[in-house]
Amino acid sequence: MGLKCGIVGLPNVGKSTLFNCVSSAKAQAANFPFCTIEPNTGTITVPDARLQALADIVDPQRILPTTVEIVDIAGLVKGASKGEGLGNQFLANIRECDAILHVLRCFDDPNVVHVDGSVDPVRDKEIIDIELQLKDLETVEARIKKVEKQAQIGDKEAKRRFELLGRIKEALLRGQSARSVITANDDPALLNEFQLLTTKPVLYVCNVEEKSAVTGNAYVEAVRKAVANENAEVIFVTAAIEAEIASMETAEERDMFLQDIGLKEPGVNKLIHAAYHLLKLATYFTAGVQEVRAWTIHQGMTAPQAAGVIHSDFEKGFIRAEVIGYDDYIQYKGEAGAKAVGKLRVEGKEYPVKDGDVMHFLFNV
Repeated sequence: MGLKCGIVGLPNVGKSTLFNCVSSAKAQAANFPFCTIEPNTGTITVPDARLQALADIVDPQRILPTTVEIVDIAGLVKGASKGEGLGNQFLANIRECDAILHVLRCFDDPNVVHVDGSVDPVRDKEIIDIELQLKDLETVEARIKKVEKQAQIGDKEAKRRFELLGRIKEALLRGQSARSVITANDDPALLNEFQLLTTKPVLYVCNVEEKSAVTGNAYVEAVRKAVANENAEVIFVTAAIEAEIASMETAEERDMFLQDIGLKEPGVNKLIHAAYHLLKLATYFTAGVQEVRAWTIHQGMTAPQAAGVIHSDFEKGFIRAEVIGYDDYIQYKGEAGAKAVGKLRVEGKEYPVKDGDVMHFLFNV
């Protein structure tokens, strides 16, 4: 589906280390600011235990998980909205992403340089917020100038744009991100047209030291308090531990290591699932002897739209979908068992696909 999450943050907070842990690409990670200049792009494999459970029943030739693209973007500094540091490049890279993973340094270590000389994740968050808001304010003011005259003479479309832009401008002037005043009634297509940075959904990723890997720390709590009104999620991971886990060759090694430090799963799994949720994505499955595969869709997609993710012809010629809920598929040991007890349903064009549905599409082109 071509969806991207951008990892952002001040220089030297652990962005590239986390990127290396979660993606198939490898970025340079080092103890100096602007280690990342050009954005690194990789592919996240979304962990999903349901795939293996389906494969245990079907015994396919291959198993294909779903993926999301992730981009490690150069660190930002004060003045980025005016082109300071790598500001213009940084902001352009964010504009191309669908969601933001904002990494915050939440650990003390005198051996790791902080670009502002001290550890304060709330201050760091505000630095980036301000730069994004200033850039959006510049964009909004320019767009207001274009539509203001038409709106004043009664052009309905111009008036709609003018009112939305005005509401966003007021929020930005108050030091709030545009997402804080966006409602369910606002037109997503119009918002996409504006290409604003602060309408993008954000996940705050607190990079903590090893002793805080299980419980978090005071820095994490300070971040949670600071973003309480943002409708944003906060998670914490230990980038150094995740790098160590990623370097282990076998699942047994990883499981033993996680058990020793008190974690149930790698922190990057939590990060990946949170990113998937942030993008409002869901997964459906196809299951056959050739392959068991996970497919990424937007939450609320209809059956024809979901079919189109496989191939556009599937959507154009959609006839119907045969659907088995995941739990039913597992309980009744596959398609034949589910069909025998009436758990295979035939759904039409209006069916909203549910996360976990096992589907087979009938189409004619």
